[in-house]
Amino acid sequence: MNQGTMERAELAGYLARVLDITRFRDYCPNGIQVEGKPEIRRLVTGVTASLALIDAAIEAGADAILVHHGYFWRGEDARIVGQKHARLKRLLAHDINLFAYHLPLDMHPELGNNAQLAKRLGLAADGRFGENDIGWLGTPGDPAVKTVGDLAKVISSRLAREPMVIGDPAQPLGRIGWCTGAAQGYMEDALAAGASVYLSGEISEQTVHLAREASAAYIACGHHASERYGVQAVGEHLAQNFGIEHRFIDIFNPV
Repeated sequence: MNQGTMERAELAGYLARVLDITRFRDYCPNGIQVEGKPEIRRLVTGVTASLALIDAAIEAGADAILVHHGYFWRGEDARIVGQKHARLKRLLAHDINLFAYHLPLDMHPELGNNAQLAKRLGLAADGRFGENDIGWLGTPGDPAVKTVGDLAKVISSRLAREPMVIGDPAQPLGRIGWCTGAAQGYMEDALAAGASVYLSGEISEQTVHLAREASAAYIACGHHASERYGVQAVGEHLAQNFGIEHRFIDIFNPV
């Protein structure tokens, strides 16, 4: 291995250990999903392996892309047609590796999406809830953040996205549960664990009724917005430890 490069297999093996990928029964394969050049010097990270991210990575001269939302999801059409064909064709034509980590990236205690969102919002974690302890539980680290409305303002400022708030903005925060992405279905688990406020990325019709009937608050801060930070943390970790170049590319997504 030359200075500032990693072999593809070395990178895959290292992340498999660090993110503990064999622990999870996931909805997609974790690790390398598309094989490209054998040596990696320049890594691009992003939330989703969209065509826009692939084209931006090509422009940046990337040898590999690392994302949270990759390909080959359980139950999807296995044929290589349509947009799947277009994305894979572009990756293969430019010999770019694609690495993807779903649940392992959500749940890593330091580099994961929940950990990084807590760091971004100033939340102090002290508990877990839900299947495989996927959700996090805690309190605001800043004593000035006292109400649901205060937390919503922090989210708007630090994630650059106005959240949707269900509940009374004047409600005292108490215990907060959070889980990034499309984890609105874990709200009942969060409430059972002692949370009076639950934060996730998306919101469903039934989530509104649950929050109202439980006299709790639900804050939807955006699937994409809540999951921008895990991949960045992993990319920076690799850059610091192995000397490879890293660039995060944020493809705008309002959802």
